Amino acid sequence: MARILGLYDVKRDKWDKLAYIHSGADGTPCVNGEPAGIVIHCAGEDMPLCADYAIIIPKGLSPLDEGYMAINSGEALIRLSRDSASVINSGFIGVSAKVELWRVIKAGVLTVSDKASRGERQDTAGPALESLVEALGATVVKRATVPDEQAAIASLLREWADISEDEGLHLILTTGGTGLSKRDVTPEALLEVHDKLVPGFGEIMRSRSMLHTPRGYLSRNLAVVRGSSLIIAFPGSEKAVRQCFAAIAQSLRHGIEILNGWDAECGGHVHSDRRTRG
Repeated sequence: MARILGLYDVKRDKWDKLAYIHSGADGTPCVNGEPAGIVIHCAGEDMPLCADYAIIIPKGLSPLDEGYMAINSGEALIRLSRDSASVINSGFIGVSAKVELWRVIKAGVLTVSDKASRGERQDTAGPALESLVEALGATVVKRATVPDEQAAIASLLREWADISEDEGLHLILTTGGTGLSKRDVTPEALLEVHDKLVPGFGEIMRSRSMLHTPRGYLSRNLAVVRGSSLIIAFPGSEKAVRQCFAAIAQSLRHGIEILNGWDAECGGHVHSDRRTRG
């Protein structure tokens, strides 16, 4: 775990000990309330010309061209590009704050709903999941809506989980079809494609749901592994999705890192091999 070495205000030519980073209303990165082009800069190297504000990190911790920098275990989260950075989670940062470089988690969100697939109902749970996973350093690269048909769900899960290494998904989240009605078959689709069960996710989601409704144990939330993809089935309502996601968020990224062999890396910086399927 590395630590921030310095905070440098390029425009004012001064060093700071503490700063608040956040996004403006239009998404522009800001430092202490003012728009700023933020860069993550390695000590001892020339400062990029585009920089308004630089977060100085040890030279040995070279930033990923595309990835995330988590400060104080993710309290503040910055997405990195080759020459700039954008703020995902706002927060105070200071000299000596703990910092990690996170790999991008490639994610897919699948909404399972007869009505949503026919355009008869607006899906709010799927977009909520997309927003929630971003705080874990994830980018949603696949999204779809399918009816409550086991074959259709299983087919898409196979397709998404078995993509080539360069495009493969680390995380697949489904929403809908986890109840007790005859059309609720999402858990069966996950069991059809799974290599391993991960029972703890469903258990903790049901436990959290029970805090909000005595019917929470009726939800058949489930998690499985296929290849190097973690697949998790969430309920169909936005409210329940947010409650269940809050229950698993703390351990979700760590589980993906273990599954993909990133947990032993320094800042998640070394590429890993994905297992391919026949």
